[in-house]
Amino acid sequence: MTWTLPNALTVLRLLAVPFLGAVFVVAGDTSAGRWTALALFVAASLTDVADGWLARRWDQCTDFGALADPIADKALVATALIGLSADELLSWWATALILAREAAVTALRMAVLHLGVIPASRGGKVKTAAQTTMIVLALAVPGWTGVLAAVVMVTVGWTVVTGLDYGVKAVALTRSRSSSLPPSAGPRWLLRR
Repeated sequence: MTWTLPNALTVLRLLAVPFLGAVFVVAGDTSAGRWTALALFVAASLTDVADGWLARRWDQCTDFGALADPIADKALVATALIGLSADELLSWWATALILAREAAVTALRMAVLHLGVIPASRGGKVKTAAQTTMIVLALAVPGWTGVLAAVVMVTVGWTVVTGLDYGVKAVALTRSRSSSLPPSAGPRWLLRR
């Protein structure tokens, strides 16, 4: 791994994940625990903004950063969502749908990796911002308020829509690559006619 400041920030975000989980387990159902979790989550989320901006600005984009950054993001959000649901600050159905989408998109991206990379979209960035807002709101203002309910519905809806968008892109990538293969590159059973 190349040690750059953006990569160091990504590693810090990964290291914050177990601490965030521990706060939820030990004191997540208290006011002090929620504020500690909020501070950790916001600080870690800011490293996500900073590492990408710095990597592009300083031309320090690395393979490690491209791999570790989304893993750190998903681990941070998943830990926060599970902690919030375990402490009854967020409904389990919202957590389950968001985590299922993240798992499905990750599996999909890995499945078509041999054909090409499906880059992060603007919709995905909006999805991350919506999820971050939802988590911050649930920690800062505990209780199922009308505002939180609306934010949860919009966030889950947008999360599902962007997941479907990745599915469409994966199908398009598969079709474009398979149509550009020479006939001899196809399966043997197709050649025996």
